[in-house]
Amino acid sequence: MHPFVSSLSVRGRLAPSPTGHLHLGNAWSFLLCWLAVRSQGGRVVLRLEDIDPDRARPTYASTIMRDLSWLGLDWDEGPDLGGPSGPYTQSERLDRYAEVMEILSRQGRTYPCYCTRRELKSMASAPHAGDVGPIYPGTCLHLSAAQRAEREAAGRAPAVRLHGGGTTSFYDLIQGAVRLGWEECGGDFPLQRSDGVISYQLAVAVDDLDQGISLVVRGADILSSTPRQMVLFRLLGGTVPQYAHVPLVLDHHGERLAKRHQSMELRALREQGISPRAVAGYLADLAGLLPQAGPATPAELLPFFSWERIPRHPVFLPPQIMTLLADLS
Repeated sequence: MHPFVSSLSVRGRLAPSPTGHLHLGNAWSFLLCWLAVRSQGGRVVLRLEDIDPDRARPTYASTIMRDLSWLGLDWDEGPDLGGPSGPYTQSERLDRYAEVMEILSRQGRTYPCYCTRRELKSMASAPHAGDVGPIYPGTCLHLSAAQRAEREAAGRAPAVRLHGGGTTSFYDLIQGAVRLGWEECGGDFPLQRSDGVISYQLAVAVDDLDQGISLVVRGADILSSTPRQMVLFRLLGGTVPQYAHVPLVLDHHGERLAKRHQSMELRALREQGISPRAVAGYLADLAGLLPQAGPATPAELLPFFSWERIPRHPVFLPPQIMTLLADLS
């Protein structure tokens, strides 16, 4: 066990977004999360992050749950099982997010932002903060009441941003010691879009807080979101979880898996006769958990799990990935 992780009350979460089908990259991070939690006798929460009404689809939600079960990943609480920390679907938690928005407003930490999408895109010439896009320069932070009224009279509906600053430091089980400044993470960020949709940052932080999540395992591309969510935890009086940002799975060209990689989707693999033990065993081999590649269930991998074995760099799928999986099946 890693010295920074306690086994007393480990609660982790599988938190897919029902905006598409699960692929091998999703399976990689979910498998590592499940192994990390189950190897310590912890509880796994399934949460559906369907906060984006433009992209989330109920049909994807049911397929995702089927894919996770097919792979051999189970959970103790979730939309289908219920539990003491529900609801476990973000679209059913809108009242809670509104309550938190009010709390943050009373703390004086929020302000309306009237910048249009075009204006925000024009900030592309400004310094970028990795995957979070251009750094927001605080354009609307110091607007007077009259200036805000003028913009609203012109028909501009405001988004709501959280004002912050400073530097956040934390220890990540994969990345090691992390120290990120507010601007490195994109500056003041939206809590709510101008159309009223709650942001990913707010919803995830509130959910992790309310559901008692103590260990968050997710992709390294989300690393710059962590200081934002840690700030929200502290403003709301919560305990910050332990984080592990695992390396990404890339195709043989070095690109992230996406919708164009339909052959890498779990449903496609299942339809082609690939076994779940082949998928889990192959991913475990990529993670350095097995002495040699071979089919295995997630439960059979538990004795081999160790954070020290997980690579600290992106992992690549070879061009012959389908042949390899077929051979293991």
